[in-house]
This record gives sequence, structure tokens and C-alpha cells, in this order.
Amino acid sequence: MKSAGVKNKLMNLVCKECGAEYDIQPKHYCSECFGPLEVAYDYDIIRSNISREKIESGPLSLWRYWDLLPVETRDVVTLQEGFTPLLKAERLGKELGLDNLYIKNDAVNPTYSFKDRVVTVATTKAREFGFRKIACPSTGNLACAVSAYGAVAGMQTFIFIPHDLELGKVIGAGIYKPFLVRVKGSYDDVNRLCSEISERMKWAFVNINIRSFYSEGSKTLGYEVAEQLGWRAPDHVVVPMASGSLLTKIHKGIIEFQKLGIIGKHPVRVSGGQGLGCCPIVTAFKEKTDIIKPVRPDTIAKSLAIGNPADGYYAWKTINETGGAAESASDKEIVEGIELLARTEGVFTETAGGVTIAVLKKLAAQGVIDKKETTVAFITGNGLKTIEAVTGSVIATDPINATMDDFDDSLIEYWLTSRKSPNT
Repeated sequence: MKSAGVKNKLMNLVCKECGAEYDIQPKHYCSECFGPLEVAYDYDIIRSNISREKIESGPLSLWRYWDLLPVETRDVVTLQEGFTPLLKAERLGKELGLDNLYIKNDAVNPTYSFKDRVVTVATTKAREFGFRKIACPSTGNLACAVSAYGAVAGMQTFIFIPHDLELGKVIGAGIYKPFLVRVKGSYDDVNRLCSEISERMKWAFVNINIRSFYSEGSKTLGYEVAEQLGWRAPDHVVVPMASGSLLTKIHKGIIEFQKLGIIGKHPVRVSGGQGLGCCPIVTAFKEKTDIIKPVRPDTIAKSLAIGNPADGYYAWKTINETGGAAESASDKEIVEGIELLARTEGVFTETAGGVTIAVLKKLAAQGVIDKKETTVAFITGNGLKTIEAVTGSVIATDPINATMDDFDDSLIEYWLTSRKSPNT
């Protein structure tokens, strides 16, 4: 099916493999070769409408980049997501030997993860297409976001999750009262079930039939970082990988800004991280093969536990083409990464962020990241969603009486166990 023609900034859907073109529609794979479909834009039209000044005068949300997102309506479904802090990580940088380290803290979005970015776009597009029901398979964060945005949009919401998901994410999704389905098995099992359901039910599955539009929301992380750095690209970014889509879209966002002249042309190295118990993209990178072999997930980083990543090849390709690297982190290293970020920068991240910091630490130690590079590490979710992972790391005194003697005793014990001087 060929596009009927360009009427606005959106041209058509294009297969990333064979180049076949389709009208703008709720479709995510090519009928010719089964490759993934991506939104194609008319950059000439966008270039004539966008500028730094226009962006800066826009809302303090990701919708300041409306011109580069795949919707036609201005009536967007929003909770004021995006435009999250970019923090200069002085203390963490000093500990890792990096002079220009930044943390992009997306854990402060409305439902406490970067998934709000993709879901605001997907929900808006689904409503634009005329859907009344919205759904998703999820490892947790997406479940919370779709439940919240479905509620705001007034759409019936259906959420499918693995049966052993962290309680914080189950409650974080269930509080909005969707139809919440726990499925025995891994995320890959959940996703297969939802793919079957999507063929039968006329629902907007944000990461299946709406995926081509949904994934574009992640580009806004690239836009924001460039804007927050003073309209320039970073030298290096470190991104956690599940399906691999986030990594590719952050890079795409930066490249689009360069293509449009919003920022100057500058090479950006892109590196990715996964949990050791689910790292098919990292394995392919280290084995120097483009074959992403599916695995059975076994990691505490459940939000990254996708054993057969849909965009794994494209993430692998982006890493290689930009001169980046890929590393994994064990469960122990993930917890240490969570603790390190909290101790140095006051940011409490979930296990995916623990992967980011653990991998950042490894790449710095290996000399993969130069100490002078402007490096941005992406924190994608809030630590309160995965408290099970760090419960054993939190230390408090036994209950004491409200007396100075008991306090003095507990303070002495603290000094002894932490090996801190009373004068510290």
C-alpha cells in the first residue's frame, strides 16, 4: 500500500528493511517482509515550522516538540510529562573519574518512568485513530503509564503483566482500575499472548499495532538533552536496553535536531547496558555478530527482562555505527549501582537505572568513556517501584528509647560499624 500523498509533516510508514511504504495507519510490521515500520516525516515542512525560539516558548513538557512527533491533533493526552532534570553529576563523576558527567533523571515523570513519553504519544494517536480501548503487555513501567493515560483519555484499559512482577508496579498500574491480567510466564510469553489478542480485538495495543507511533516518544529524550546542554549534542550517552528501542530513538532524536539545523553536527557515541541474566544485545556485541539470540530472562532488572528484543538488531547496529559499547551488570552490581547513584547524587533509581550506573562505571574503568567527554547517563525509572531489590541494603538501628543515653550508644555503634570518626 502506497501513501496517498503528503498532506502535512507525516508522510507515511516505511519498512526499515525493504523500504515498502504504507498509509498512516495502526500497523507495525511490513506485509512484504515482516520488517518493522517507522514513521516517515517531511523534514522540509518541519524545517519551515520549527526553531529554537518556538521550542523554548512551548509547554514545559515533551509536547514543546510537537512538530517532530507523529500526531496531527493539538488535543493531546498529557499529564505534563517530559522536560525532566538534567543534573551535572559532580560527585558521581569524581568517583568514576569523569569530568563532564550528567544524569538525565526521567524517574520524575508523572508515573515515575520514561514510559510516560511513549504513552502520551501512543494514547494521543490511538484516540486520533478512533480507538476506544487501549492495552499493552508490560514488564511494569509501561503498565503504570498506560493505566494512567488510559484513565485521563477516558478509554477502557487492558493491562497484561508477568505474574511475578514487583508489587510496586502492580499497585502502580492497578490503582487506576484497568482490567489487569497477570500471565504465568515471562514478558515474552505475555507479549505473544497480546499479539494474538491484537489480531482479534479492535484495541489499541500501544507497543504492538500502535508501536510505530509509540516508539517516537522516546526521541524527546534526545531533544531535551541537546536543549538542556545549551543546544548541543553530548559526546557519549549510556542507555539501558530492554527491547532496544529507547537507545535507537534517543540517537534518532539527536540526529533529527542536527538534520534540521537546530543543533550543530557532532558525532555522538551510544553505549547500552543490560542485566547479566538477560543480555542478548550485549552478547551479540561482544561476539561481534549481528545475530541477537533469544534468552530466558533471569535478572532482578525486570523492566529490562525481554529475552527476545524486538529492536535488538537496531540497537546493536546503532552502538556499532557510533563507536559505542555494550556491557552487562550482575544482580550484585545492579544493587551497587542503585546505591552509588543514591549516595553520590541523591537519586533513587529502580533496577534499570542500577544497570545504567553499573555499566557506566565499567565503561569508565575500561577507558571506553574518556574522562573529558560530555557523557549523559539515562535513569529511566524510580527506585520506589523496585524496593525488593534493595531491601537488604537498608540499615537502621534497633528501636531505642527517647533518651540521650540510648542515642549515644547507637551513635557509638554507628561509628564503629561504619568506621567513621566521631569528628567526621
